[in-house]
Amino acid sequence: MNPLTARFTRLFESLSERQTVFDSMAGILAQAAIAEGTIFIAAFGEMKAVSAVALYSKDPLTAAAEWSPESIVTGTDRVWILAPGKEGDDLARRLSDAGIPFAFVASQSDESELADAFLLLNDQKGLLQDDSMPALVPYALAALYVYYAVKLSIDELMAG
Repeated sequence: MNPLTARFTRLFESLSERQTVFDSMAGILAQAAIAEGTIFIAAFGEMKAVSAVALYSKDPLTAAAEWSPESIVTGTDRVWILAPGKEGDDLARRLSDAGIPFAFVASQSDESELADAFLLLNDQKGLLQDDSMPALVPYALAALYVYYAVKLSIDELMAG
């Protein structure tokens, strides 16, 4: 197996062990779809790949919309923050202050305890480093894996 494939295999194996967090995120986000609210996707940087898939794929995420600073978020809505760094911290503080439940995926955060469900991605660096290749942290790939795991759980909740 080539080194890049080995790295990605380790990444996906590591993420696959986080099903409890994925289920928690799905439960929080599905509340919006059930209440006929909106699941706002607030993706930053390369994690905007999740917004594209959630909104424009052949099987889009139920009740999803892309978050922007102009978005009006109500009590029936939920927000899913995806950030490669601390870009989502300000939004997390504002959502927490407003009492809006949200899920949060980030590699770093000073506000992780505010989230109703939080997944830390920064431990991926160690999985994806070796001496033969430069450091590689594919946050977009990790975010898409998390997206599909959460979406499958949301779909199950909505069907049940």
